[in-house]
Amino acid sequence: MLQGEPSPEELEAAQAANEADALVAAQGELATLQAKNAELADQYLRAQADVQNARRRADDEITKARKFAVEAFAESLLPVTDSLEAGLAIKDATPEQIREGAEATLRQLKSALERNKVIEVAPAAGTKFDPHQHQAISVVPAPEQEPNTVVSVLQKGYTINERVLRPALVTVSAPK
Repeated sequence: MLQGEPSPEELEAAQAANEADALVAAQGELATLQAKNAELADQYLRAQADVQNARRRADDEITKARKFAVEAFAESLLPVTDSLEAGLAIKDATPEQIREGAEATLRQLKSALERNKVIEVAPAAGTKFDPHQHQAISVVPAPEQEPNTVVSVLQKGYTINERVLRPALVTVSAPK
């Protein structure tokens, strides 16, 4: 053997030392990866719980919004109820007083509806028939009007937030 060259025993010992170092490094890396895996699993579970909590909070908010929307609408109708009760409490009211009270109460009701975005649909005669807002009850000959235009309104319709609540019942001019 040449001087300075390792003996087979020394080579074997060096290889065993390298394998031991590699094993220790692999075990350290394995421990690090296991710790990271446990941390990620914990983060995943927390994120899942956060999503469930957010969904539950959103459902609760929707339920409350519906409940309080109806409450606000009902509250706006209370003065109308008060006016009707006050009118009925007067035993010897004249027909003029009754009519005047009914008109005032109707104004109150219309105002309450408008505050809650309930808007009247009452097309004027000659207005083009709109099937999205009107319901034709009958078709009548009206030579003085264009075909498919409103001749008269039998019952007013209403929209709420630009969505039809009830279409206006109308008679429509017949095609010529």
